[in-house]
Amino acid sequence: MTTSDPHHPYPHASKQAHAVGWLMSATVRPLASTLVRSPEGLIALRKGFGALGAVLKRAPKAVRITPVHRADVRGEWVVSPKAHNASRVVLYLHGGGYFFGSGSLHRQITWRLSQALSRPVFAIDYRLAPRHSFEDWRDDAVASYKYLLSQGYKGSDITVAGDSAGGHLTLVLLQTLRDRGISLPRAAICISPWTDLSADSLALTAHPRRDPYIPNAALGYICRFLTRNRSPFDALVSPVHGNFRGLPPLYIMVGSTEILRDDARRTVEHARAAGVKVVYEEWHRMPHVFPFMAAVLPEGRLAFRHMREFLARIETPALSLVA
Repeated sequence: MTTSDPHHPYPHASKQAHAVGWLMSATVRPLASTLVRSPEGLIALRKGFGALGAVLKRAPKAVRITPVHRADVRGEWVVSPKAHNASRVVLYLHGGGYFFGSGSLHRQITWRLSQALSRPVFAIDYRLAPRHSFEDWRDDAVASYKYLLSQGYKGSDITVAGDSAGGHLTLVLLQTLRDRGISLPRAAICISPWTDLSADSLALTAHPRRDPYIPNAALGYICRFLTRNRSPFDALVSPVHGNFRGLPPLYIMVGSTEILRDDARRTVEHARAAGVKVVYEEWHRMPHVFPFMAAVLPEGRLAFRHMREFLARIETPALSLVA
């Protein structure tokens, strides 16, 4: 398997996916084009996203939610009935362009992860832009990982997962843990990862109408704002330009029409060139972070089964993982 011939799990999109794509093109994309032109616009987008909390925070009653508020670690435990007394855990890093989002606002992913993988999920709340920057996000992720180690988990018990900016932070965390000599997690899952904020990013020159969700201009503005006064080629800023050698197995999934698709492909190529085992999947015409929409997208629900199968291959010696 190569990124020039990626694995496509399903060759056709569902009717629900076509409807969601149309709806996003008509609503979310124009809104992003209007608001993502200034820090104030991004804050307004954050408030709008937060206003959906009553819907986004829903989880089945049987799922146990336990907030964590410490000086160095903030977030919540999400534990499905299948995850009680599990010996393994997921550290989840949410997306949102580093401007918005939280662990609780990503429960549509985290409770399903806990159920599909039969293990608790710790979803962190890292500090957000514009007040905070890359070092702060990295430090929050490292502190949360160490928190799990302090709870009795070994590195081999931990899977790190993240979507979009959380996929970026997942790769930053892995590279940081390796460089600091901290035990690495068993594996990592990146959903629509944002890996390149530099001028080399193919996302910034992607066909402007390909992605029904994220406009090129909006992504370009966020990249320029976050990388002001610093090198966008630094691995902390653009982990695709970092060193992948020695990292644990990766599962990277992305929609075939996403603005971030080509950068995801480059990330896979760099990781494999460094000897990292990678499972890469492009899902036909799926929107950005489509597992987030599992309540309405059948492909979103199937994605969690694929994550479970990936980890089964990692954690079961009798099964093999194709790099």
